[in-house]
Amino acid sequence: MEHFIVSARKYRPQTFKDVVGQQAITNTLLNAIENNHLAQALLFTGPRGVGKTSCARILAKTINQDGNEHPDEDFAFNIFELDAASNNSVDDIRSLIDQVRIPPQVGKYKVYIIDEVHMLSQAAFNAFLKTLEEPPKHAIFILATTEKHKIIPTILSRCQIFDFKRITVTDAKNHLMQVAVQEGITADEDALQIIAQKADGAMRDALSIFDRVVSFSGKNLTRQAVTENLNVLDYETYFKTTDLILENNIPQLLIKFNEILAQGFDGHHFVSGLASHFRDLLVCKNQATINLLEVGQQTKTKYLEQSQKAPHGFLIKGIEIANDCDLKYKTSRNQRLLVELCLMQLASILVDGEKKNDKPYIIPPSYFKEKGIKPVKISSEIKEKVLEKTETEKQNSTPPQTEEKQEPSTTPVSEVSQDKDTEPHIQEENSEDTITAEAPVVEKKSVLINKKRKTSGLSLSSIKRKKEHEESKEEQVIDPENLPKEEFTESQMQEGWIEYGKMQDKKGERIIGSMFAMNIPTLDKGYISLELPNQSMKIDMEAAQSGLLQFLFKKLKNYSIEMKITVNEEASKKYAFTPQDKYEKLREKNPLIDKLRSSFDLDI
Repeated sequence: MEHFIVSARKYRPQTFKDVVGQQAITNTLLNAIENNHLAQALLFTGPRGVGKTSCARILAKTINQDGNEHPDEDFAFNIFELDAASNNSVDDIRSLIDQVRIPPQVGKYKVYIIDEVHMLSQAAFNAFLKTLEEPPKHAIFILATTEKHKIIPTILSRCQIFDFKRITVTDAKNHLMQVAVQEGITADEDALQIIAQKADGAMRDALSIFDRVVSFSGKNLTRQAVTENLNVLDYETYFKTTDLILENNIPQLLIKFNEILAQGFDGHHFVSGLASHFRDLLVCKNQATINLLEVGQQTKTKYLEQSQKAPHGFLIKGIEIANDCDLKYKTSRNQRLLVELCLMQLASILVDGEKKNDKPYIIPPSYFKEKGIKPVKISSEIKEKVLEKTETEKQNSTPPQTEEKQEPSTTPVSEVSQDKDTEPHIQEENSEDTITAEAPVVEKKSVLINKKRKTSGLSLSSIKRKKEHEESKEEQVIDPENLPKEEFTESQMQEGWIEYGKMQDKKGERIIGSMFAMNIPTLDKGYISLELPNQSMKIDMEAAQSGLLQFLFKKLKNYSIEMKITVNEEASKKYAFTPQDKYEKLREKNPLIDKLRSSFDLDI
């Protein structure tokens, strides 16, 4: 059996050109080598699997090449790799410093690559400072770490820092396509796209996932095989879910979510993916942002098709609801119900977060069919005559003379509606007082009465009436001198005070009610004078003052009442009596209380 080499090792970059997604750093290092501007202490920092150690090895090999060596020469004697995770003591660093003094036997430089340098102890960092600041001419230190914030500032100040970025999904996908071609594997673009997204910016992770999926599916790598092996929700799941949401099909939506849970997927993962799906649909709405969509060409076409069905307002509201569910998921006790509620809310919105009612009627025609009422349609000529007569009566400001109501043999006109299927026309006779049709005969004046009895809130007549009402209110100016100012006694005022407090208590305002019961005001020169023990009670009473005065105005029939509220800190003592204080007060009034307590050995 031939030994298998994983793709992460087999396709590890050997030159700077092979490094994926780090062109800015590789170009900087190449220019530094060509111009002899290479620092002696370098710090490579960034996420895992983005090429830090690979770039360090390539750099160590490149600076020792002079063109005369064998192409496969790796300068193993000049490159020293130290794992700081297991060699993190002061003794390990001292041993390294002793080796640094010896010049290289082959090549020009000795390169020391210290991986996971943030694992060094504080003492080891301090022992390393002097050598790192002033190393020998032949020594170059390359430090690599994923956690730059754990390195002490004195080390950072002595290094030239290179920040490696996450590898984009597109770059990772393109590199996986090259690997697939070299391995003779047929791979769908969408399948490689999913692997690149699952890798989360790490090329090493992407290659490891690629090996795993190839072991599962063989030489033909399909999107279905990738989603099945990686246990990720496919794009199709979100497309179908969104279609059900747009159709307002709540029952099927809940069934679909149940199927997702039955397949072993987490509800949290589903909700966060749904929010991302809505975001991708929103991105497709504009040509300027469509490049932000990191999917394959086939999937991009599906996104464009569905984005045409989903209104802009729906997507904004949908992202908000799904994101809110995502935030509450971990703290929820019934997580499944939370997600189901989120889906029902999504299915209940359509445009701008509101249900759209595309029916032109409030009461459906089926209601009248069940009642046996025949729908009629009033002809335009009769409508005009009725409206003209209505306007004439309004201008004359005289109520229309109506005949006595005749009990119709069937339903009155107020129950008549329009229907698209049956629209029998009304035949107009010579007499203008009646309207005849296949429907029951009803007098024309009765129609006018019915129209006047109920009007739509959006009709022109109702808007006109509201406007007239507002104008009449503005014209009515109340003279304060004409308001009643009857005399009242202190006891009448206190009765009204207590009554208002009981009203607040019944409304559920317990605190305000108790304040009114505990603090009874007095009448002082026409003012209601109230003394409170602290400032907070004064603030609460001032907040309730407006409603109180309105009540007292009507109760006492005096609209000139004013109120003064003062704070007396001494008054608070009556609310702070302890049992001991109460006992002392009683003993002052009757000294025999003390004798009674001692005789029966009573506690306070």
